[in-house]
Amino acid sequence: MQLTFKAVGPWSVNCYVLTCPTSARSVLIDPGGEPQTLEKMLQGSRPQAILITHGHPDHIGALAEIRKRLKVPVLAHPGIGGNSPVAADRWLADGEQITVGDHRLRVHHTPGHTPDQVCFAIEANQHIIVGDTLFEGGPGKTWSPADFQTTLATLKTVVLPWPDDTICHPGHGPFFRLGEKRAAIERFLEKDHGNFYGDAEWE
Repeated sequence: MQLTFKAVGPWSVNCYVLTCPTSARSVLIDPGGEPQTLEKMLQGSRPQAILITHGHPDHIGALAEIRKRLKVPVLAHPGIGGNSPVAADRWLADGEQITVGDHRLRVHHTPGHTPDQVCFAIEANQHIIVGDTLFEGGPGKTWSPADFQTTLATLKTVVLPWPDDTICHPGHGPFFRLGEKRAAIERFLEKDHGNFYGDAEWE
């Protein structure tokens, strides 16, 4: 599966396009801004859906406009308690598969940064679109001690079981290999963070 990305919008959000080379079917992930740029990224493919990692404004800034232009369904997770800021056409569930031509994506629900945060893993491939679940330097920002504890649980039970050769493609900044950050993440999880929440770094 072909993966292309471009940082768009005022918050420099990484927008991704995944395309099946044999069928030319594609999905657009996190339309943060610049709908004309997004359309150019999709040129030569047949868009079938818009996928949302989570509903923060920087990740869906161009959603209304690109949805109107592409006329394809929007897929997102409803979040814990079903309170999502995204008006999705179809709700995603943890573990479900999305078929894109000859390829499949698997949905991983990774709450903490937001209740509706998900990652999209390309099956039979080492690449995962992780949104704001984690970055090269630390986990996604949290807004309460409870959210931070949820992030810690997500890192332990969802992220660390991924293989070392997993390439994580975040919502902001560069991609990175999970194995290169594993030791730092494990040390981070061993710390007593008390009632901490907010921006954090692995080290």
